[in-house]
Order: sequence, then C-alpha cells, then structure tokens
Amino acid sequence: MASKREEISQMEEGKIHGASVTNVGFCASTSVVVLIQKLIAEVIGTYFVIFAGCGSVVVNKLYGSVTFPGICVTWGLIVMVMAYTVGHISGAHFNPAVTITFTLFRRLPWKEAPLYIIAQLMGSLLASVTLVLMFDVTPEAYFGTVPVGSNGQSLAVEIIISFLLMFVICGIATDDRAIGHVSGIAVGMTITLNVFVGGPISGASMNPARSIAPALVKHVYKGLWVYIVGPIVGTLAGAFVYHLLRATDKPLNELAKSVSSIRR
Repeated sequence: MASKREEISQMEEGKIHGASVTNVGFCASTSVVVLIQKLIAEVIGTYFVIFAGCGSVVVNKLYGSVTFPGICVTWGLIVMVMAYTVGHISGAHFNPAVTITFTLFRRLPWKEAPLYIIAQLMGSLLASVTLVLMFDVTPEAYFGTVPVGSNGQSLAVEIIISFLLMFVICGIATDDRAIGHVSGIAVGMTITLNVFVGGPISGASMNPARSIAPALVKHVYKGLWVYIVGPIVGTLAGAFVYHLLRATDKPLNELAKSVSSIRR
C-alpha cells in the first residue's frame, strides 16, 4: 500500500516537473525570444516615429514654430534615426503596408505579419494618445491625415509616394548589390521628399498606422479608407516593379515563372 502511494506521488511530481520544463522550454525558445524582441522594437520604433512626426504637426498648428519644411525634415529624420536604431532587430517596418508587401514577397513569415501590424498599430495609438494628453488638440490642430481636395486626388498621391518609398526600400534594403549602411539615410530622405510633395494634398501618410490611430483617438474618419488602400497599393506596386529590375540576371522563362508565382 505504501509502495503504491509512493508510485502515485512520483508520477504526480513527474507531471508537474514535466509541465514546468515545458513552460520553461517555451519561454527559453530562441525563436520566441527573437519574435518578442522584434515586436517590442516595432512598438517603440512606431511610437517615436508617430510621436515626433505628428508632434511636429501639432506644435506647428498650435504655435507656428516648426513651419512646413520643418515638418518634412522631422518626418525624415525620425524615420532615419529609428531605422538605424532598431532596423537590425525588426527590419524597421513601422508601417503595415510595408509589412504586408514584405510578407507577400516572402521577405517576412506569414505567421509574423499580423503580430507586426498589431505592434505598429499599438505604437501609433500610444503615440497619438500621448500627444492628446500633452497638447490641447483642437479640431484645427488635428494631427491626422484628411484629404485636402477630393478623395481621388489624395488616393493618387498616396499611391505614387508609397510606390516611391517601397521602391527605395527594396533597392537599398533587399538587394545585395546596394550599399547597406546608407539605407536609413535613403529612406529618411525619401520620406522628406514625399512629405514636401504630397503633404499639401493628402498629408503624405504612406502608412495606414499613421492615419488610423489619430482617427480613432480624435474620431475623425473622413477619407480614412484612402490612407489604407493607397499605401498598400503603392507599396505592392513599388516592390513588384523593383522585383522585375532585380531579377535581370535570370533567363526570361525563370523571370516569368517568378512573377507568376508572386501573383498567385
């Protein structure tokens, strides 16, 4: 009788011990730790991109001390700074449109894409809430993106500037022939130029997270679909075109197969 009790107790201890080992093994998994690091990097990076970029918009509208060129430079600088800071950790997407494009072009695992997008939206939402708490954001000082003209004009602008952004990203971040250490500068300068051109028309979002979070916080949904559809269409087109240029070392039949596989 005593021996049976000892066997039962040993079995129970073994189950408990096995469960603890399983939990520890899960937490100690290298892939899980790396994924968590990537997501944290995306949250922090997106937070400061939105905080600095949208913050410059708020400060300029409330106090007039930044000016439009200052806003353009701020957007470019903060993206460049955060790209160099966490780019080697998560890839420095900070943008659901970029994440979707990288996923479709097999540069990011499908299972990580939704987590990336959630992290980006979370970072943008936290930054938007921070700005609302820091400043008296009146309707005139709204830091989101709203079409200045028609939705069609803003949609066209968002597609074009998002195309250019993704075209540059593919050129300097995904091509082995490019000079890697200038990638952050190139992307930052591209965003600065895009804001100069597209800012007066659409606000130059190029990033669904940049537009969705302020809209949710301040309940301004006018033309919001433009800033979801436009960047996604533009980045997909930019990546597709650069893919054709990068694959020139392959025979024509292999290039056609590669393009058709991406379409599928």
